[in-house]
Amino acid sequence: NFIMEHEGMTYPEALRNLAKRYNIELDEVEFSDEQRKEKQLYDSLYLINDFAKQHFTKQLFETDEGKSIGLSYFKERGFREEAIQKFELGYAPNSNAFTQLAIQKGYKEELLVKGGLSRQGGRDFFRNRVQFPIHNLTGKVVGFGGRIMATETKAPKYLNTPDSEVYNKSKVLYGAYFAKKAIRQFDNCILVEGYTDVISLHQSGIENVVASSGTSLTVEQISLIKRYTPNIKILYDGDPAGIKAALRGLDLVLEQDMNVKVVLLPEKEDPDSYLQKVGVTSFKEYINDQAQDFILFKTNLLMEEARGDPVKTTNLIKDIVRSIAKIPDAIKRSLFIKKCAAQMSVSEELLVNETNKMKLQNDRQQRKQAEREQNRRDRRVQDDAPFPTEEGYQSTEAQTVPQGNKGQLSDDLYQEKAIVYLLIQFGDKPFDEERTVAHFVLSNIEDVLEDFK
Repeated sequence: NFIMEHEGMTYPEALRNLAKRYNIELDEVEFSDEQRKEKQLYDSLYLINDFAKQHFTKQLFETDEGKSIGLSYFKERGFREEAIQKFELGYAPNSNAFTQLAIQKGYKEELLVKGGLSRQGGRDFFRNRVQFPIHNLTGKVVGFGGRIMATETKAPKYLNTPDSEVYNKSKVLYGAYFAKKAIRQFDNCILVEGYTDVISLHQSGIENVVASSGTSLTVEQISLIKRYTPNIKILYDGDPAGIKAALRGLDLVLEQDMNVKVVLLPEKEDPDSYLQKVGVTSFKEYINDQAQDFILFKTNLLMEEARGDPVKTTNLIKDIVRSIAKIPDAIKRSLFIKKCAAQMSVSEELLVNETNKMKLQNDRQQRKQAEREQNRRDRRVQDDAPFPTEEGYQSTEAQTVPQGNKGQLSDDLYQEKAIVYLLIQFGDKPFDEERTVAHFVLSNIEDVLEDFK
């Protein structure tokens, strides 16, 4: 348990880690042929990525091209040699040297292509780029981010390893392996956009920092952070247009019951440049003093735009309500409603009503999604399930209780079929002096009928 919590490992990872450390042989379940092939593929890709990392590092430190182009770039960014070595940075020359060397060493071209290190025809995937290895939580290299060095080119500034069996951009956070201990220690994760921001802050002693590598945060990335802390502090460059675009994706973080604070850096500054400009102490003070709760930050930002315009203000209120409705904790929702109502000069009761409506809508959508996924998993069982019959019910004086078939159906589908059965069997019978059973049943399920299958 200690290793799992301290290192952020799963149970099998922690078990293997301890067994290896104390030379204890583990008895493991025999793999099927398919599982064995899959594991061999994973192991092969890890080995190839490690070989590539060593090659790029050697190019950076031991070749004239690497020193004059790659190493000089890192030094200009203010990276000290210990940080360069810690993050295992490298350089990919403007040639096909890596692919040729890897094939000479016995690596199969098919695997080099599958791992995103080579292209068909024996060409290198990364050329004339400084290399940022991307590590998983156990420290294995799963991919690379390469920044181009050529000034006049139509090629993208940054190029990432394509998705493979061991690398998926939406499931990793750059720097997480180096940051996880500090994130747990300070109970907070600082989120920035780029690789250089992570390294710059890290070598200045701010180690609880990771980067989303230019993508909007995903559920998988949020789950990685949530292993270590429920608190996220996001640093944004001082660009209002970019901030508004980024804010749209943050409702997902609220939905995962995370506490999100936002720090807006001065205009034309990013975390790396601002840290270089003001120094570590002032930088830390700034991000602590300027951090605002995401909901209140978003309200302030959008209020400036909507001021004096009733239509924009209405849209703003709906936008804020959508975000508040994503928060699972009812107490937290209530506190944000109170603060936002005061900021926007609207009735607290109005915000409560609108939030409740939106929450109900969100819950329905989530139920629908969960049902769709459940239906996909259980389609064959559900299609074959018999319709409830009278023998499947046990009558009592108080109620008619379903007895059979429930194990074969999802709860929702089972209840839907049960209701249909009741309507067919007893719908025309009187419920009270004014209504039939059908009238009573349908009036009580009117709000959820659209969700029925």
